[in-house]
Amino acid sequence: MTRRTTTTTRQTYLVEHYRSGHNGAELRDQAERVRDAVVDMTRSGKAIRYLSSTIVPGDDYFQSVLEAASKRLVREAHSRAGISIERISVAVPIGDVEGR
Repeated sequence: MTRRTTTTTRQTYLVEHYRSGHNGAELRDQAERVRDAVVDMTRSGKAIRYLSSTIVPGDDYFQSVLEAASKRLVREAHSRAGISIERISVAVPIGDVEGR
């Protein structure tokens, strides 16, 4: 019996979130909710992966970086987390110095 492997083309997405009046702990909580939603989706077989988040408390801002088969999956993850999105952009990751 031949086993078929399917590969899904994924892109990296940078997702921006502006949260006026939220402190660092609140921003961290929101970023963790996005991460947890993505982990749940991945476990259920959806082609999405959480890569990282960066919090900028002084600007009431955080960004998440996700890898997904579609922008729709990125939106679904944020909907599950109850987090609105200001902007989603396709991003091109550049490796760190050791990763060259």
